[in-house]
Amino acid sequence: MHSTLFSLLILLTAAVVAVALLRHFRIPGVLAYLAIGIAFGPHGGAILAENDQVSAFAEFGVVFLMFSIGLEFSLPRLIAMRSLVFGLGSAQMLLTAVGTLLIASLAYGQNWRAALAVGLAVAMSSTAIVAKMLSDRFELHSRSGRQTMGVLLFQDLAVVPCLIILPALADAHGELWHALALAGLQAGALLIVLVWIGQRAVRKIYDRVASQRSDELFVLTTLWIVVGLAFATGQAGLSLALGAFVGGMLLSETMYRHQVEADIRPFRDMLLGLFFVTVGMQLDLGIMSRELGRLLLALLLIVAGKGLVVLLITLVARTTLDVALRTATQLAQAGEFGLVLIAQADVLGLISADVFQVTLSAMLLSMFLAPFLIERAARLGGEMARGDWAHKAKAIHDIAVAGFTLERHVIICGYGRTGQHVGQFLASENIAFLALDVDPRQARQQPPEGSQVAFGNADRPEVLKAAGLARASAVVIAYPDVQSAERVLHLIRRQRSDIPVVVRAPDDSHAERLRGAGATEVIPEVLEGSLMIAAETLVQLNVPVERAMMHVRAVRANRYASLRDYYRNGTKPLR
Repeated sequence: MHSTLFSLLILLTAAVVAVALLRHFRIPGVLAYLAIGIAFGPHGGAILAENDQVSAFAEFGVVFLMFSIGLEFSLPRLIAMRSLVFGLGSAQMLLTAVGTLLIASLAYGQNWRAALAVGLAVAMSSTAIVAKMLSDRFELHSRSGRQTMGVLLFQDLAVVPCLIILPALADAHGELWHALALAGLQAGALLIVLVWIGQRAVRKIYDRVASQRSDELFVLTTLWIVVGLAFATGQAGLSLALGAFVGGMLLSETMYRHQVEADIRPFRDMLLGLFFVTVGMQLDLGIMSRELGRLLLALLLIVAGKGLVVLLITLVARTTLDVALRTATQLAQAGEFGLVLIAQADVLGLISADVFQVTLSAMLLSMFLAPFLIERAARLGGEMARGDWAHKAKAIHDIAVAGFTLERHVIICGYGRTGQHVGQFLASENIAFLALDVDPRQARQQPPEGSQVAFGNADRPEVLKAAGLARASAVVIAYPDVQSAERVLHLIRRQRSDIPVVVRAPDDSHAERLRGAGATEVIPEVLEGSLMIAAETLVQLNVPVERAMMHVRAVRANRYASLRDYYRNGTKPLR
């Protein structure tokens, strides 16, 4: 008992210190758990011992992760990103798996079943690391970010077929296609039953549970559904994660989705962290030192090979070189599900122990290197983009033509919903604007008469010049992320220190940072939304409308310097 408690204390202490340290350096916490497993596992300091019960418990981290992915899976999102998901995603998976199969079988003498298992594992990239970094760098909505997330989404969807393929590959005495067909029919039949029953049953269950108004019962019901569906698919010979994925899909279209996601996150993160610790514990430092040459070569093949595959397919898709380079680097590492697949291949006896250790070590090292490679590629891509006039000449020409006739206009950076609302207000006062957006769909929007919308990224000085910054009367930065807005602010202030710049921000925590970068005023969305919610609440409680709006005006008077006198003196009706 005391030894178990001491091991738990060591594990928690190491997790707190390692996660806090890596977060300080903005490195994903998943690497902290892997490092803990390596340092304290049986092949490291031997403080933590491998335990079948702990490993089985940790496997539910993957189950809950797949359940979360199922919650995020929606048909409209998939349709909107279909070319990125099924085009780039399938090409990346196929070329990486086939390339690895050829190298492993021809150069290393592995049988094709083992080579394919390794290929499927290394084809996966890290959703946890990459999505976290893109979010922290506010690049989820950039072109490279959208391409990367499209490929990652396809990989997440491909995990389920891969988990079905591995047991079929392990059956050396049977025919693969027969095993695959049987597994496919079995999975299909089970999924049809689960979906057919689940669509009717899950909503009714949650309706009944929600009517009890018990948080405890709600969480217990969610855990029961996740574990129950995982048990059902496990008993049918399929993966536990498949059942959890189906459960997430069944809940994704209900109104309970967000509450379920919030309730399940603590269990997912805790168990997934434990899973990564057990993966790190499998890494044999002795084999790493003895097989250093093979390990470094495997690491080079994973990073360079995957990077080259993604670079080529993105260039074929007519992506500019700087964007293709960033996309390639963001996907040039192994991933969490790759670790799951390679571990499953080892358990099934598909690969030998030395192949498992070398491949696992190379995959882990590629994940450790990923944050640094992504950061370096972003800098290099930015330098290439600034100097790559050949790829941007037409876009800049189109912007210059669009803004040629405009004078004293407003430049709107970002023409999403916020930018379009700003444009409508400007048009109602007959103020011309030129909107810039990197989303081709937004750039094709029809603006009000006398205004223009053009494709272009405002964080390029040549784009701002072409948009007529020297002649403009104001700039609105309507980007959803702070880092992009800050970059644009710096560029604007280098060219014009006098022009008013109004910036959208998620909340007040970034206001001072943006003002320091040169914003004339920062509009926090959370503040404005909360003010209107508070006002509406007061009105519903029979507080007079004028008194409710008086509170709103008081807050705005203290918040917005340029409108202080207006809000303190009250509003006047429009004429």
